[in-house]
This record gives sequence, structure tokens and C-alpha cells, in this order.
Amino acid sequence: MKLITEHLEDKLEYITEAKKNGEGKDTYIEGIFMQAEKQNRNNRIYPKEVLAEATKKYVSEQVKTGRAVGELNHPEGPAINLDKVSHRITELKWNGDDVVGKALVLDTPMGKIVKGLVEGGCKLGVSSRGMGTVEQKEGKTFVKDDFVLATVDIVQDPSAPSAFVEGIMEGVEWIWENGILKPQQIEEYETEIKKVPMGRISEAQERIFGDFLSKL
Repeated sequence: MKLITEHLEDKLEYITEAKKNGEGKDTYIEGIFMQAEKQNRNNRIYPKEVLAEATKKYVSEQVKTGRAVGELNHPEGPAINLDKVSHRITELKWNGDDVVGKALVLDTPMGKIVKGLVEGGCKLGVSSRGMGTVEQKEGKTFVKDDFVLATVDIVQDPSAPSAFVEGIMEGVEWIWENGILKPQQIEEYETEIKKVPMGRISEAQERIFGDFLSKL
């Protein structure tokens, strides 16, 4: 399986609501978090039945249990880093082929940065993060039904070029090992280099780097 990320450029709404205890207000972001049946900027298409199943599972296992947290900017893998959590997704619902989400900005260090950016008039966006495989059909790339939604992160500029980072991460095969996701391709590169005689390391590194670039 590979890490799959999707940036959305749709406008987000910032909402403040009174806290349940009446003391102060909560900040929320709301907008389109994911889209189905539409070729996105990465030239991928999520069939609605695939995204619907992944969303249903995520809502059941993460949203309803209060575990659906996301980070400010994408990390380098599929795992959630609790020290970088900025928000908790409270709702995901369908509107046509769009998944509309709502997230509470938390009072964490990263959440405070989000609030500061919002109050300062900065434009923020969202970017989904998941694991899965893709297949080619009639010249188009479709996400297959093994897709698992990991979270939806907040990003500073969803329209910024991100092909390089995405190419790196999507060139990595992630495998489950003892309950932990590990980057298989990187480990294979490291193992291969360690087996090369000292006098040929530069040659091996050049070849491996070329192989890595071919996956971007």
C-alpha cells in the first residue's frame, strides 16, 4: 500500500461557537474535505463507493470515538503524531459527491498556531491522508477499494506545488509489521547499500538515486 494525499482548494469557513460550559468560544473549520467521482489535481479519481466505505469506517472508528485528530501540515508518513495534532474532526457527511467536514481547532500548540493564522487572515486548506493502491483504467488513475482514510490535515497553502513531496511518499511501499507501518522501499534501499563493497558505494548510490527519481 502507498501513502495517498490529496490537497483541496475549496474555501473553508471558520466558525466560532459558544462552549458547552458557557465559558469562551470554540473555533471550527468547515468545508469540503474530500471529493469522489472527480479527477483531482493528482489525476486520481475516487469512485464514490470506495470513498463512501472508507469514510463510513473512519466515522465509525475514529469520529464517533473522539479519535479523529489531524495535524498542521502533512507529516512524512501515515501515522498520527500526537505532539503535532491541531484539530479533531467532529463530522463528515455527504453532499452529492463531496464529503463535507467539520473540525474543532484544539487548544494544543499546533491548534494555537492555526487559531493565530485564522485570526491573522491567513488562508488555510485541508488535505486528506490515507493508505491504498491505484489502478489504471482507460488512461485514468482510480483509487482501489483497499483505500483506508487516515485523517484530514490542515495545510497552509493547499494550492502550493507538492508533487515532489507526494512523489517521494507515494514511491514508498508501506507495510504492516508488528502493528507498525514501515516504509518498505526505503528499507530496501538501505539494505542494498549496506551490501555494496566500499569501493562501489558511490556507484550504488547513484543507481539507487536514479531508481528513486524514476518513482516520482
